[in-house]
Amino acid sequence: MRKIRRLILLLAIVLSLGGVGYKVAQTIIANKIREIKKNPLEALNYLPEAALHMKDFHRAKIEDGRKVWEIFGDEANYYKQQKEAVIKKPRFYFYDKNGESAETIGDVARIYLNEKELEKMELQGGVKVTFQGYTLTSDEAIYLPAKDQIVLPTRAVLISDGIELEGSSMEVELQDKKVRLLRNVKTKLEPEKLAKKEKTTKPRATFGG
Repeated sequence: MRKIRRLILLLAIVLSLGGVGYKVAQTIIANKIREIKKNPLEALNYLPEAALHMKDFHRAKIEDGRKVWEIFGDEANYYKQQKEAVIKKPRFYFYDKNGESAETIGDVARIYLNEKELEKMELQGGVKVTFQGYTLTSDEAIYLPAKDQIVLPTRAVLISDGIELEGSSMEVELQDKKVRLLRNVKTKLEPEKLAKKEKTTKPRATFGG
C-alpha cells in the first residue's frame, strides 16, 4: 500500500512539473514571436542551417539618400552560422557619386556579411564586368566595398572598340574609373576602330600596369 501511495505521489509530481514546463515553454515561444514581429530579421537567429531560401533575390544599399549598390538573383540561400548567402545568376550594380553604374554578372555569387553590412562578394563562373564602355571577362571576381574595388584574380580579358587587353589579373577602381592590369599583359589593337573611338569626348577609364 505504501509503495502504491509513493507511486501516485511521484506521478502527481511529474505531471505537475510537466504542466509548469509546458507553461514556461509557451511563454518563451510567445515572447520570441513578439520579438520576430517587431524585427523580422530576428527570425534568422532561429533558423536551422540553410533554412532560409529566397526566390527573386534583391538587396540594395542606400547611403545619404544615394544608392551605392544593388544585387539581384534568381534565388538565394542564407547560411546563418557562416553569415553568408549564395545567390544563383547574380546581377550586381555599383553606382558612383555621379550615378553612373558598373554591372557585374556571373553564375554564382557568395556574399559575406559583417553586422548586416556587406563585407565582401565573390562571383564565379562566366563573370562579365561592364564598365565605362569596356567589357571585362574572367572566371572570378571579388567586390570589396571598403575599397570600392572589383578584383579579377585570375586571367581576365578587357574588350572595347579597337582594343583587347589580357592580364593574369585585373583591378577596377570604381570611383576613380581606373583599370589596372597585373602581370603577363598582352595587347591587341585595331587602328581603324581606335581612330573612331578617339573622336568621342566622353571620359573613359584609365589604365595602369
